[in-house]
Amino acid sequence: MPTLILVRHGRSTANTEGLLAGWTPGVALDGRGAEQAAALPGRLAELPLAEIVTSPLQRCQETIRPLLRARPELTHHTDERIGECHYGDWSGRKLAELKDEPLMEVVQAHPSAAAFPGGESMRAMQTRAAEAVREWNARVERDHGADAVYLMCSHGDIIKSLVADALGLHLDLFQRISVEPCSITAIRYTRLRPFLVRLGDTGNFTSLVPREEPPGDEAQVGGGAGAP
Repeated sequence: MPTLILVRHGRSTANTEGLLAGWTPGVALDGRGAEQAAALPGRLAELPLAEIVTSPLQRCQETIRPLLRARPELTHHTDERIGECHYGDWSGRKLAELKDEPLMEVVQAHPSAAAFPGGESMRAMQTRAAEAVREWNARVERDHGADAVYLMCSHGDIIKSLVADALGLHLDLFQRISVEPCSITAIRYTRLRPFLVRLGDTGNFTSLVPREEPPGDEAQVGGGAGAP
């Protein structure tokens, strides 16, 4: 079965403003995010990509644009099932304000029980994304062979949930996974089990440098802005 390259979108304006973007329209890459996207073709230059699938949201489409320009022969698909979690009434709100919501404690410690008001549950988010991957695995294998490599550009919570699915982790453990903006995660699927072969690879270790204000013990819903 194919190898899936998961790319989180580059840093967005919502990331730097501390907003939970969700499906809010008009959320673009910021300057650093554009630089991250511009570097993506070089980082992936040695990979013989068969297909590219992206979330329909602007920040993902912008992230993948330089790669499509560098490889005009690649077919580009959009799949809503790998779009961001539908955060409903939380969309567009500041994460600092949401910390005091009782639901946030559930999102952090028991996400399989979390459902966003006016939005979807985290279980539903994981299910739709995992189903999309399984369908694309079959399609890519059919069209390009069992050793094919293809790419999906998606969002932090989606990628974390797919990693948990691949590792056989309960969704309640997925907040222990971290993927920075424009990081690369790779999962090699086989007939019997998936193998996680890269996780959140940004090509540098800036995010590991101690900060003046430690990041704390809560997961960043939506994925966070990455290293300063």
